[in-house]
Amino acid sequence: MTHVAIIGGGIAGPVTALALRKAGIDATVYEAYPAAADGIGGTLALAPNGVAALEIVGAAEAVKAVAQPSSRMAMTFASRKRIELPGLSDVGPLFVVHRADLYRVLHDEAVKQGIKIEYGRRLIDVDHTTAVFDDGSQTEFDVLVGADGIHSTVRRLIDPKAPGPTWTGMLSLEGASRHDVPEHLESMIFAFGKRGYYLYWPAAGGGTTWGVNLPYHRPLSLTQAREVPIEEWMRLLRDTYGDDMPGGDLIRRTPVESLQVAGSLYIMPSIPHWHRDRMVLVGDAAHAPSNSSGQGASLSIESAIQLARCLRDIEDVPQAFATYERLRRTRVEKVAARASKINHSKTAGPITQTLMPLLMPLLMRTVMNPEKTTGPEQRYRIQWDAPVTRDHSLV
Repeated sequence: MTHVAIIGGGIAGPVTALALRKAGIDATVYEAYPAAADGIGGTLALAPNGVAALEIVGAAEAVKAVAQPSSRMAMTFASRKRIELPGLSDVGPLFVVHRADLYRVLHDEAVKQGIKIEYGRRLIDVDHTTAVFDDGSQTEFDVLVGADGIHSTVRRLIDPKAPGPTWTGMLSLEGASRHDVPEHLESMIFAFGKRGYYLYWPAAGGGTTWGVNLPYHRPLSLTQAREVPIEEWMRLLRDTYGDDMPGGDLIRRTPVESLQVAGSLYIMPSIPHWHRDRMVLVGDAAHAPSNSSGQGASLSIESAIQLARCLRDIEDVPQAFATYERLRRTRVEKVAARASKINHSKTAGPITQTLMPLLMPLLMRTVMNPEKTTGPEQRYRIQWDAPVTRDHSLV
């Protein structure tokens, strides 16, 4: 294997390249946009398993340097009832990071390790082992990795009948408020307001960062969402969250210039084919759970590293792909199923909103017990040095 072409320079793409480099395999990242992301996207959380996976490729410390740890969590309902969420004492905190900062750190680490990243290269087709880009250029590959996100072109090339992403019924917006909340700096609060779900956490430099999953009547692309005047979004946010505490104060004290509109929130249904011939999917192109999971970015990072392990240890490429899928599919689909249940509560009606605070203590002891749910997810660790065999057992 002399060359792996990786389509997509977001999260999974650079991590795949870094893991392949560690495995002794050369790779080039091809990014459709003309330059690295700058100020694009909102905030995400990296779970302990995602941070541990980044340690394998040497990027964890640089990411933690631009992130904020979050070790305490609580849930509130209609500003009346608050429940402190139990955590896992043995896995470490989440790390909250701006998506653009994560992109930059991964890009810089890839470049530092000698990985080539080419911008303005939008894939439109594949002819056997030749990738064709929209500028007329082409490149030969031994393996082509689709790390091109939830609206993946590579997924369509692998299987034209593959299902596409499903809209959750919500839009994502985020802002930085001047309002200070009386919370510990490492706290994150998940709030079910009277008309919509939001979350917030104290900002390291003062004030409060917030994000909303805003119920909306139709999906909007990022371009469409940003064509709506900011003042209109602020009006809608005040109408939806203005009666909540502290949601109303957070929105009213948010400067319009800090508002970030990220467009529609999607999830990926289970897709039948992760690979075909010499093409394979990784990250959100293959599996994108709802942001309710808290695992989207971390699962993408894990899959990137597991793919590199399989290509390192199994010479037969189709067998390597099949082994990679067996290693990953059950895990990522289990996380997606858990997150899907949480999504239903984000758009709950008034009756459900009333019942949730009453049911939550019971749920916390049973189906939401972290030892049964997030524990297995966050304690997961990739054994990089262990060889992978075709039946995906580790020896």
